[in-house]
Amino acid sequence: MKFYSTNNKTLAVSFKDAVFNSLPADKGLYMPEQIPQLDPLFIKNIQQYSLQEIALEVASTLLGNDIPKPDLKKIVDDAINFEAPVKFLNNSTAVLELFHGPSYAFKDFGARFMSRIMAYFSKSDDKLLDVLVATSGDTGGAVALGFLGVEGTRVTILYPKGKVSEVQELQLTTNGQNIRALEVDGTFDDCQALVKQAFNDAELNQTLRLTSANSINIARLIPQTFYYFYAYAQLRSQGINEVVFTVPSGNFGNIGAGLLAYKMGLPVKHFVAATNVNDTVSRFLSSGQYAPKPSIQTLSNAMDVGDPSNWVRIQDLLQVIWRS
Repeated sequence: MKFYSTNNKTLAVSFKDAVFNSLPADKGLYMPEQIPQLDPLFIKNIQQYSLQEIALEVASTLLGNDIPKPDLKKIVDDAINFEAPVKFLNNSTAVLELFHGPSYAFKDFGARFMSRIMAYFSKSDDKLLDVLVATSGDTGGAVALGFLGVEGTRVTILYPKGKVSEVQELQLTTNGQNIRALEVDGTFDDCQALVKQAFNDAELNQTLRLTSANSINIARLIPQTFYYFYAYAQLRSQGINEVVFTVPSGNFGNIGAGLLAYKMGLPVKHFVAATNVNDTVSRFLSSGQYAPKPSIQTLSNAMDVGDPSNWVRIQDLLQVIWRS
């Protein structure tokens, strides 16, 4: 499977290059050249499969021959070694529990899968891989634990001063080994801008082998599709066929993964993106004009993103056109 830039569909690279480059030179984001469809028979009988079996089927369908299936199975089984149960609140409402991984955040899916993908592709390369990540709270802890002790990697986490919880800051700063965290006097958007600036610095990229662990990296997005399929499988086992997903949204990677799953054949009636006062996307949906603004700090700090990077992927998936 080839992956193109959202800014230039003729700029196609391999999955390995998309993973390690993270951000195309034209500042777009990588997307698969084609959205492959899962076998309708697999979808019909999806309730018969485990989370790991679903993850392997989705990943192998999307990646094709980029990673041999036996190797991909080892990566999936090692990375996705915890459950994601659906718990019903009443007859019509349920929550998908995504806090059963090591950092208690849904981003464990993406971080653990991505770290093993990078380790797989780097095993014959002696050059140190520098992983950059900006966090508004959850991402940093998941990435830190996902990469902790992974040979050949060095992780640098940028987090906004005074805008993460005490527990989150401890998750970022107490690992040691190959993990370091830097406090930035600014917002998450400032941290994210520094990461993007690093990737667009030609001189820096000649000196260091840089990659990103944010959801701008396609290897973060792919594994987040797994739990949408698994949630549907659990609901199907309860006799429920019509599903609406409501997704807390900050950088819009999570709901972007859900839409990718939908494009691959997951039967979803509707998606709802829940935001706080950092409402750039909801304002766009009301006005038709996309106007990012500086992020505002709230109690839901993981959603405090004023210029969500992954919106360009959703635009690409749904062929959305906006005025700027």
